[in-house]
Amino acid sequence: MSLEQVPASERIHIGFFGARNAGKSSLVNALTGQEVSIVSAVAGTTTDAVMKSMELLPLGPVVLTDTAGYDDDDAQLGAQRIEKTKRELFRTDLAVLVADAAKPFSETEQALLKLFAQEHTPYLIALNKCDTLEERPAVLPEHAVLTSSVTGEGITALKEMLGALAKTDAPERFIIRDLIEPGDMVILVTPIDESAPKGRLILPQQQTLREVLDAHANALLVQPEELAGLLRGLREPPRMVVTDSQAFGAVAGIVPQDVPLTSFSILMARYKGFLKTAVAGARALKTLPDGAKILIAEGCTHHRQCNDIGTVKLPRAIEKYTGRKFELSYSSGGTFPADLSGYDLVIHCGGCMRTEREMRWRMRTACAQGIPFTNYGVTLAECTGILERTLMQELLLQ
Repeated sequence: MSLEQVPASERIHIGFFGARNAGKSSLVNALTGQEVSIVSAVAGTTTDAVMKSMELLPLGPVVLTDTAGYDDDDAQLGAQRIEKTKRELFRTDLAVLVADAAKPFSETEQALLKLFAQEHTPYLIALNKCDTLEERPAVLPEHAVLTSSVTGEGITALKEMLGALAKTDAPERFIIRDLIEPGDMVILVTPIDESAPKGRLILPQQQTLREVLDAHANALLVQPEELAGLLRGLREPPRMVVTDSQAFGAVAGIVPQDVPLTSFSILMARYKGFLKTAVAGARALKTLPDGAKILIAEGCTHHRQCNDIGTVKLPRAIEKYTGRKFELSYSSGGTFPADLSGYDLVIHCGGCMRTEREMRWRMRTACAQGIPFTNYGVTLAECTGILERTLMQELLLQ
C-alpha cells in the first residue's frame, strides 16, 4: 500500500490549535509547502477545520488539521465553531498549540493546554511570528519552538520535534498477526452482496488480509456459499476462520466447533482498544426493557442499501434475540453526539474509518454517562448465541 493509499484512520493526526490570528493557517502552509489553508490578516478567517493528508518526513503519512480560533466570539456561530474545534482534538494524536511569540499566553492558550492535559494529548508549542520579535526570549517554555511562516525559521525543528513526539514506547497493535504463525491457513469469509462496495473489499478485510500475509501465513478468501466446499477440500483444518459479522449464522453452522471462529468487526474492536467494553455492552442488551432507546452509530457515511446492516439486519437480529422492540436512532461520520443522556445503549460499527483515539473517546463518552457501549460484530455474535465462541476462549480479551 503506497503512502497515498494509507487510510486516514491509520495516519498520525496532527491538529493545530490556538487563538484567532495566531498564524495557524500560515504555519500549516509553511509546514506542508502548500497552500492548504486560506491566509488573511483578518481574525477568524478559518471558520471550519481544514484537513490535509500527506507524507510529512520524518513522520510518514499524516493528516494535518487547521482548526478555527478557539476564542471565536461570533454571536451566532462562535460557540459552534469552538465546539467543532474541541471535537477535532478528540481524534488528534499530536497537538500543536500555535501562539503569537510577541504576546503572553492568554486565557485561550491556557484553556487549550488544560484541554490537552485532560485528553492526555501529546503536544508542542509553536511560538509563531518570531520574526516580529524585537528581543528573543532567553528561555523557552517546555516543548516549545520559535517559528515563522515568513522566514521559515523553526519549521524544520518543528517537524523534527513532531517526529520525536510521535515515537512512543507503546506496543505495536495488530488485528490478527499476533494470533497466527508462519504457514498457518486462515479463511476469510467475505460476502459479496448488494451492500459490498463495487470492485473492492472493505477496509477491515483488506487490513486483515495484509496482516495474514505479513505473518507469512496463508489466506483463502471465500463467500459464505462456497465455505462448506472449501473446508471439505482442505487436508487439514484451518488455523482460524474470520467472517463478516452479517454471515455469522450461516458460517457458525458450517465451521467445526474445534476451529476458532471470529469476525472482522470483533478483531477491529480489539485493534481499536474497546473489545472488553463492547462485550459487556452486548451482554447488557438482554436486560433492556421494551421501548429502550438505542443509538446505532457509524464512523463513515455511505448510501444505505435495501438490506443495510445498520438499519435493517442489526435491528432485525436484536428484535429476534430479545423479543422486544426498541426506539432506534442513528448517527454517522463525525456526528457522534457528546450528550448521550437520552440513550440506554450505543451500538457502534467496527470503527475502521475512525482513529483509535477517536474510538476510545466515543467509548469513554458513553461509559462516563453510564451508557453501555458495544459494536456491530459483538452484538450480532451475542444475538446469534456464539459470542463466547467468537472470543476464541477469551483469547481476544487478554
